[in-house]
Amino acid sequence: MSPTMTPLFPGIPGGPELLIVLLVLVLLFGANKIPKLARSTGQAMGEFKRGRNEIEEELKEFENGEEEDEEADTETATSTSTSTETN
Repeated sequence: MSPTMTPLFPGIPGGPELLIVLLVLVLLFGANKIPKLARSTGQAMGEFKRGRNEIEEELKEFENGEEEDEEADTETATSTSTSTETN
């Protein structure tokens, strides 16, 4: 018996499926609108990435602010205990 071949990635379309998808896109949108759709999709992805980067930077700043607050609290507690010991 010959072994049956199973696709490596069953959810990802291969060559013939990809051609059919492209043909349907051309029929639905027309050849002139496809570059515009691709351009707008690229711009949307760029905006999404910029927004994600801004949020990540804000989170890092927030985490750094908390660490600085903890260090300041530790220094304040240390200086308070030192000043009470000297009194």
